[in-house]
Amino acid sequence: MTRVAVIGHVREEAISLLRARPEIRIDAAPDGPADGFRDIVATADAILLRTSRLDRELIATAPALKVVSRHGVGFDNVDVAALTERRIPLCVAATANNISVAEHAIFMMLELAKAGRAHDAAVRDNRWSIRLETRAIELFGARLLIVGLGRIGKAVASRAAAFGMDVTAIDPYIDGAVFAGAGCARVTDLAAALAGADFVSLHVPLDDTTRNMIDRNALALMKSGAILVNTARGGLIDEKALAEALATGGIRAAGLDVFEAEPPPASHPLFGQDNVLLSPHSAGVTEQSMLRMGTEAAQNILDVLDGRPDPSVIVNGL
Repeated sequence: MTRVAVIGHVREEAISLLRARPEIRIDAAPDGPADGFRDIVATADAILLRTSRLDRELIATAPALKVVSRHGVGFDNVDVAALTERRIPLCVAATANNISVAEHAIFMMLELAKAGRAHDAAVRDNRWSIRLETRAIELFGARLLIVGLGRIGKAVASRAAAFGMDVTAIDPYIDGAVFAGAGCARVTDLAAALAGADFVSLHVPLDDTTRNMIDRNALALMKSGAILVNTARGGLIDEKALAEALATGGIRAAGLDVFEAEPPPASHPLFGQDNVLLSPHSAGVTEQSMLRMGTEAAQNILDVLDGRPDPSVIVNGL
């Protein structure tokens, strides 16, 4: 009997892939503190994980563990080093939410550029004269800097190009030919690129090299009319410095789907700003993406158990 621990809600269409295998037993638990799923981890051959933390201590309690599969593309809730030491692959649903996150990034750019919430509120409040204030700007001809040209970054680039934006990107880990294929110009100096950008969209993982990459100094380089969007990971932006830049006119506006602490505290400094658009880490959450995430995560488990893993979805190179 092969035991698969499913931690967090996963669509039934995805679970059915596992149920179709008679040798697999599914043990399910909701997302939450480890005490709620510690027992099923201890007996698991495989773990399908959503947002709960899987740390070194928990991994050590699972002697039969052969694979961990994330229901999503991020993996900062998993101790990758602990898995790698035991030669346990960590798989991600690598392509499941590309479209959803890319669309959300474009949505945030459009809403902030067009002052959507302010205009909606004015119409409801009978302030029709707001139309004369010329609050909106165009995406056409504006320079977009994409920081991180992975799957999502490339999806943003193609959609931005459709709006007639001048798309540039920076990513030291991507071959130059990829930039040309994505239809964007390659830049290598982040400081200079920030200074020239009208829009900046972040699409990099959070690690020691990217934490607070958009800090007070980086924000000071940006145009006063620039718009900053983060649909990648909280911690990439110094949120206190961003609140100050928004309050003083250092930049025009910002859109954040992710935060350093999630959910952010009620006293968060960005909550007092009307030129910031916030969403609850939902950029990758659509009806379609949730189905793709679940089925990809389940299939990744089956592929590893069957001895035919897909190297492109294994983040620790095993």
